[in-house]
Amino acid sequence: MGCYFIISRMLNTLMYNTACMFTRKDIPKLKQDLSINANLLGHDLILKTRWGVFSPRAIDDGTLLFMKYLNIEKDHKCLDLGCGYGPIGLSVAKSCPEGEVHMVDKDFIAVELSNANAKLNHINNAQAYLSDAFSAVGKQDYFDQVLSNVPAKVGREQLSIILYDAYDALKPGGTITFVTINGLRHFIKDNFKSVFGNYKKLKQGQKYTIAQAVKQ
Repeated sequence: MGCYFIISRMLNTLMYNTACMFTRKDIPKLKQDLSINANLLGHDLILKTRWGVFSPRAIDDGTLLFMKYLNIEKDHKCLDLGCGYGPIGLSVAKSCPEGEVHMVDKDFIAVELSNANAKLNHINNAQAYLSDAFSAVGKQDYFDQVLSNVPAKVGREQLSIILYDAYDALKPGGTITFVTINGLRHFIKDNFKSVFGNYKKLKQGQKYTIAQAVKQ
């Protein structure tokens, strides 16, 4: 019975992969940028995306939930960690016209798209650049907010680096706000408390949790 189940799964996977294959004539179209029209934090945005970046066809549910719990002041300095093609960072930039937004990602395609989307939406107070987390940020006691839609597979080691670097980059009284899958909520809670000495759960939805800590 066990062997039959395994073979059945393998055949189903093979049939799925075969059915989803594209032909050579499809490739030029697949290489074209996709486009998303979205309203985030009350701002209408046009976002160019591309196959290979996170959630290229639509704004992901975690980001949509995240938007409902952000409080951005007009002069805030913010950092969008792991910016992708820019939905968080660019909507935040629209909300802080007297401030600035740094958007960082280790994927050069994401950085390229974020900067292109900033130009497309006439946003002049946001810039994306390549950085492995905070490696190229170089700011101390600078940001009012650090924001991130955290990848589901973030490891303990990488998260520790991120949180201690975020603590150093934030102003006293600055906040770090993460949205994660629910499976990471206790992990984030324990690490926020360890590094920042505090933790607040802003929202736990069906799939995602929004957590925040303050640099005191």
